[in-house]
Amino acid sequence: MTGVPASAAGNHRPAPVAPAAPKAALWNIANILTMVRLLLVPGFVLLLVHDGGNDPAWRSFAWAAFAVAMITDLFDGELARRYGLVTDFGKIADPIADKAIMGAALVGLSALGDLPWWVTVVILVREIGITLMRFWVIRWGVIPANRGGKLKTLTQGVAVGMYILVLTGPLATLRAVIMAAAVILTVWSGLDYVRQAVVLRRAGLAARQEQRP
Repeated sequence: MTGVPASAAGNHRPAPVAPAAPKAALWNIANILTMVRLLLVPGFVLLLVHDGGNDPAWRSFAWAAFAVAMITDLFDGELARRYGLVTDFGKIADPIADKAIMGAALVGLSALGDLPWWVTVVILVREIGITLMRFWVIRWGVIPANRGGKLKTLTQGVAVGMYILVLTGPLATLRAVIMAAAVILTVWSGLDYVRQAVVLRRAGLAARQEQRP
């Protein structure tokens, strides 16, 4: 026994480096669902306006396409996060697909005279504005989806789905009430996102100031 530490004797071995996590492949189930949603948009529009948009059967087919798109929206993001399938393509394509199917439905319904244009304008301005704002503050951090935003998305989907169908009587009144709730949640959650963006930017600027010598 020499009394020399093992590290000094040349027996020190560097700790093994953990292998980097494999990069998610572009062709994965989450991205495929996103692309399916994108491909559904033109088909949905054609079904919605077929025969002047007045045929209940074709409107039902349009509702089915819209429902499939909404279901894929529920699963693609969850699958990507749970199984490590997040890709740059998915980060860009997923919000585009969301806005495309909802925007197509709102514009189509307003063009057919089934939904007031002001409702479509309010919802689309909010959705596009919040998306642009997220990119604006991304250098400071990510604004997480809150409960208001998730409830807004669910309410919008239900309301728009009911407007796609040809409904009369109490159901027509019910869908108007749900749409009113969706508009309120759209505005309220949008204002909350703006508040979060302002707080996030201020915190980021303060942290930058502290790091300066």
